[in-house]
Amino acid sequence: MNGGAPMRIGWICLAVVSAGILGFGIVVAIVPPAGDALLYRTDALATAGLGLFGGLIAVVPFRAGERWAWFALWFYPLFWLAHLVFRLPPGTDHVHQVVFVVLSLAGLLLPVRSFFRTPAEGQHARR
Repeated sequence: MNGGAPMRIGWICLAVVSAGILGFGIVVAIVPPAGDALLYRTDALATAGLGLFGGLIAVVPFRAGERWAWFALWFYPLFWLAHLVFRLPPGTDHVHQVVFVVLSLAGLLLPVRSFFRTPAEGQHARR
């Protein structure tokens, strides 16, 4: 499926969010903060898994225009909005949370027409 520039920008935005989550998980797994290192490493591995799976969804089925992937990736803006609203970690400045909310919303909303074409639009696009 070719969604043009909106689709390209969309999956790249979502891949950036995924890479940020994956990177954070890996860093915390390697160098956990002071405290219960085992608990931090466990959470970090789960976080890395979230980033990895989200990235795979963004790069393969989302990029191919599979509608289920569009719905599944709505987890990202909801996840980051919850972190922002409830002032959850990581960090205390919350700037990265705003950036990830904006990137994930852009990634989902820019290519929305590619996922919800009417049958007539789909026929016209193939000609």
